[in-house]
Amino acid sequence: MSILTSKAADYVQQQPVQHLLVKLYGEEELSEQTKRYEQLLEQFGQHFGEQQVQLFSASGRVEIGGNHTDHNHGKVLAGSIHLDTIAAAASTEQQEIVFVSEGYEGEFRVNLNDLSSTENENATILLVKGIVDGFVQQGYKVGGFRAYITTNVLSASGLSSSASFEMLIGAILNTLYNDGKLDAVALSKIGRYAENRYWNKPSGLLDQMSCAYGGLVAIDFADPQQPLIEAVPYDFYEKGYSLLIVSTGGNHADLTEDYASVPNEMFAVAKQLGAEVCRDITLEQVYANLPALREQAGDRAVLRAMHFLEENGRVDQQVEALRRDDVAGFLKLLTSSGNSSWKWLQNCYRDSDHHDQSVAVALAITEVFLQRIGDGACRLHGGGFAGVILAAVPNEHAAAYEQTIKDTLGTSIFRVRVRDHGAFCLNDLLEG
Repeated sequence: MSILTSKAADYVQQQPVQHLLVKLYGEEELSEQTKRYEQLLEQFGQHFGEQQVQLFSASGRVEIGGNHTDHNHGKVLAGSIHLDTIAAAASTEQQEIVFVSEGYEGEFRVNLNDLSSTENENATILLVKGIVDGFVQQGYKVGGFRAYITTNVLSASGLSSSASFEMLIGAILNTLYNDGKLDAVALSKIGRYAENRYWNKPSGLLDQMSCAYGGLVAIDFADPQQPLIEAVPYDFYEKGYSLLIVSTGGNHADLTEDYASVPNEMFAVAKQLGAEVCRDITLEQVYANLPALREQAGDRAVLRAMHFLEENGRVDQQVEALRRDDVAGFLKLLTSSGNSSWKWLQNCYRDSDHHDQSVAVALAITEVFLQRIGDGACRLHGGGFAGVILAAVPNEHAAAYEQTIKDTLGTSIFRVRVRDHGAFCLNDLLEG
């Protein structure tokens, strides 16, 4: 059921909507999120006039385990978080998508009859074209819509702001024109298609899957066309730990080449051992062929392949620890994952810029803090080289840790919660 934009306040204040906002964002953010959705509807009305609209949300994501494993058909432990990209949207008979994104000037327009890409074209436009083209290529329906969009997913952070946006656009097209037929896997594949084809970004499915599915999930990419997804329900805060994302303040220049080097070097090691991906090799094979691998693929490539093999098994161990409610064992594994990313995967800073090691500095400050309190864990988060880190800190020490980051780095820090819903239409959920 759609909402009349002039009735925004009345709608958002309804008890079922309030209950949903608490479930998505927590009781402490109810007032803030109520105002956020009221303003979203009001802004839509101001830009596009009074219409019947629907509300959409697509979460950001947190990566718990499996750093740089998905592209080599590995395993990942990740979850959708309460930081999200939201929209008020309405269908139109015109063959054009028009939207306003808060914080950006003017309107974004995509002609559905022209999905070609041109050099130096706006990146956001390219991404939307890619999503629409992905729907068409997979035989799904597309159509025009108007939308007002806002997000609190930190950009260039490893929280997957781009995937969150992709899944939001996908959720809108899925609801307005496809009766919600596409599941999280189908939406994720379209998001990957858009990034690969229109952005020339060699991404896998991890970011999109984590944003689209909902909850904490273990994903096995052994068959990347049909990943296996297993829900791993776990409330870290209830168990005594806050998950915090720390912006390291690093240089967010184009990192595509750095990101691409990771899978490419893993592929090179696998190829030398007669396989396509590291999922199909073993540590014993690496050891047995070590001199040749070091000579032909290079030492860093060997270390990155070793990271994959150990990290892949570590995901299973993390899932098992959570299922046993062994939080101490889980934190040890989280620390091991972080150490492997730093020492073996080597994605804490760019080879081309040794001066900027913001991720490593943030990790060092966090490790000292955790050592002093004798509890918790931290690790690099996301693709690496710049962006954010993840820390699991005892609830009673979370405020002190936040203050430490403010006093030392002066950067943003966010407490994040895993939420049960990924990319979806709020109206459909309320009606259901």
